[in-house]
Amino acid sequence: MQRKAYVPGVAVLLAAVLTACTGSGDDGTPDDPRPGEVTASASTAQPGRYDTLPEACGSIDEDTLDALLPGLKQLPDAEQREEAYEGQATLTYDTDRKAGCRWKVESPTATDYLFVDFERVVSFNGTVSDDSKAQEVYGGKVEAADLPEPSPSTTAGDDEGDEGDGGEGDGGSSAAPSQSASPSGSSAKSSKSPNKSPNKSPKSTDSSSSSESSGSSGSSDASGSPSVSATPASLQPRTLDGLGDEAFLDDTLGTSRQRTVTVVFRTSNVIVTVEYEEQPATTTDVPDSEEMQDRARNLAELLAEAFDE
Repeated sequence: MQRKAYVPGVAVLLAAVLTACTGSGDDGTPDDPRPGEVTASASTAQPGRYDTLPEACGSIDEDTLDALLPGLKQLPDAEQREEAYEGQATLTYDTDRKAGCRWKVESPTATDYLFVDFERVVSFNGTVSDDSKAQEVYGGKVEAADLPEPSPSTTAGDDEGDEGDGGEGDGGSSAAPSQSASPSGSSAKSSKSPNKSPNKSPKSTDSSSSSESSGSSGSSDASGSPSVSATPASLQPRTLDGLGDEAFLDDTLGTSRQRTVTVVFRTSNVIVTVEYEEQPATTTDVPDSEEMQDRARNLAELLAEAFDE
């Protein structure tokens, strides 16, 4: 009899506990997920478009290398020329994450250097996509380049030209902005024709002479700053449109008159860097900025197209 009286008591107690637990969810709030359980509202960041990288030294054809490194064709030895075309791969421990290649070719007038680097960005944060992480890395490169702010002078000139359209004496001033913008237009056209570059000499004599004379007229030192100040706005370091998802170009002139043009662009989760440098044989020569920028942009566009294929 004592056993029968004990069992109903336990049942009543269990029923009360179950009722209390059931009532705790009546406020409409969802129950907390168990450890390791994924809720329906949780979202996983999307991976990047690319999960591997091309072989850097094999990513550039010989015609393009001839345009960038004019001294290649001048090498007398066939074996040496073949080795120069192949380039030298940079040291990497994971070719799916980082790959690069360097070329160096000397000629009687200059020594040209080319460096191409591929970086595949991977986010190890499940809530941050590879693309977002690549945007962050690219932003750091833009900040490090310290690009100048766009000059407002061109905009002001356009406004003044618009106001003077009705006057007969303002025709000459209104045409000036379009002339100053012509280098960028020619740059864009030549970038679509990379095969035209090999026919050009390593540097334009007329352009080099004008750059040299502008530098010497501004200052007697060899810092290169006078030439930079005389550079048209269309050739100044700047962001670029129509190249990957985002891109920029940097152009610097060193103290010994070596010019380095760098083009960096991002396509999804891959960041590509093209660094093109020319060191003249004499410090009296100055590499042509427009020509070097055209060549570097041509290469960057070819690489971007290869990623889109």
